[in-house]
Amino acid sequence: VAFKNAVGSRRAAWRIVSSVEVKGRTEGDLEKTQAASEYRSKVEEELQHICESALSLLNTYLLEDAGTCKSQIFYCKMKADFNRYIADFS
Repeated sequence: VAFKNAVGSRRAAWRIVSSVEVKGRTEGDLEKTQAASEYRSKVEEELQHICESALSLLNTYLLEDAGTCKSQIFYCKMKADFNRYIADFS
């Protein structure tokens, strides 16, 4: 849950900053575009780090020790979610 919350807020920030960046480009506001671009890059780095940490934990500990089929399915879905989050901003 903690990883999902951390990723959720950063994904929301990424969407907002990306729209500000596009708006700045269309308006010709170089300063706004540059600031948004720098912040978007920072958010992307944080997202990448969080998602990679979650995927590492899933692969190393959780999927290996999942006892039931339901547990394995749950962790595989979670793994797919984090891979999708990475794909969203890549």
